[in-house]
Amino acid sequence: MSKEEQPERKQRGEAQTVTVEDVRTLMGASTPHFALQLRERIAALIAGLPEEHPARVEGERELVRLDQLAVAGEVRGEAQDLDERPLPSLLDTSGL
Repeated sequence: MSKEEQPERKQRGEAQTVTVEDVRTLMGASTPHFALQLRERIAALIAGLPEEHPARVEGERELVRLDQLAVAGEVRGEAQDLDERPLPSLLDTSGL
């Protein structure tokens, strides 16, 4: 996953116009494996916005969620019912 902005967005001159939808577009791909990369991209996207800007508010909320996702991992479905183990935390090396 690249840290660069979408080329189409730069070409349209939208680099300064950040919307809540821009933040949500990045949020859509969040998994434990990409959480920290997405966090970096969202942080860069909202960095210059005023504190009360809706995209910044949404982005800061997402930064907290991505931090938790990167550390705690995620469980999809009911692991105990599927006889599968949940995805481990990035900090948990006991299963390696």
